Amino acid sequence: MHWTAPKLPLLRVRVAEHSMEPGLRPGDWLLVRRTRRISPGQIVLARHPDRPDMLIVKRAARRVDGGWWLESDNQEAAAVDSRRFGPVPEALIEGRVRLRYWRPRPHNWAD
Repeated sequence: MHWTAPKLPLLRVRVAEHSMEPGLRPGDWLLVRRTRRISPGQIVLARHPDRPDMLIVKRAARRVDGGWWLESDNQEAAAVDSRRFGPVPEALIEGRVRLRYWRPRPHNWAD
């Protein structure tokens, strides 16, 4: 008998790059609801079409033939998005971002 862990409805991911600044910064944590029901303008978590083991956080710009056109908010960050790899098939959309929590502030316990 082969057992696989069920996919939880929520997952937590950490922002690693600058592509979604100023709204999301490296080190921010996101709570993502697993769903493929997204609308243009929402921030989504998806698998990179050429590297399915890599998760990316992008803005769903529009639905196009072949899936969703995903874009970075920070165009100057030389980010990898649909302008480089084309539309992302709907099957690679993991969910939409529901909540961001800020980076914890350093605390000096000696004070």
